[in-house]
Amino acid sequence: MSLGRAVHQKPVQAGRIARRRGEAESCNVYVRSRKAGERVLASLRRLYDRLHLKVNEAKTAVAPALNRKFLGYAFWYGQDGQVKRKVAGKAMETFRQRIRELTRRSGGRSLPEIAERLRAYVPGWNAYFHLAQTPGVFRGLDEWIRHRLRAVQLKHWRRGTTMYRELKAMGASENDARAVAANSRRWWRNSRLRLNRAIPIAYFDRLGVPRLS
Repeated sequence: MSLGRAVHQKPVQAGRIARRRGEAESCNVYVRSRKAGERVLASLRRLYDRLHLKVNEAKTAVAPALNRKFLGYAFWYGQDGQVKRKVAGKAMETFRQRIRELTRRSGGRSLPEIAERLRAYVPGWNAYFHLAQTPGVFRGLDEWIRHRLRAVQLKHWRRGTTMYRELKAMGASENDARAVAANSRRWWRNSRLRLNRAIPIAYFDRLGVPRLS
């Protein structure tokens, strides 16, 4: 059962203490059955009414726990049948959109500058969602971020001859350097496979690109 924020309808006197108009925090209440959830919700409505609080109906529901989110988290079933925590869909999409903004190929920023901007955002997000039990998802996000950074680097080099020269200087094989240079305008596709060998994870670690996993 998910209970939305409750709003004070009028000041409530408690001895000499008056609660001013404001909001109470949201909460989730977990019970074993829908019937129990409906019974608890009715009880909470009566309690809130005595406190002159109004339940936010738009955010209140009796529903399966896996269908609700709370503070950016949601639940999922692991292979062992246990309920585990994950980042909710909306929070995940917000993160991905922010990463897209920070790693735009049209931003004109160098990789060290982008890495600095990522350090200002990613560690804080990671710390908040450290309770998520989805290591594979976080590894996938790390790979996706590095993929975007490789595409940024290719666009900075722009010309095939520049790509070939820079990749050879970084230790790429002749075949990999030629293959990437031959498709110099296909930044996103080129930033996979062959480029992974020339610009490995260690390269981004040296730049200080933060990891989620």
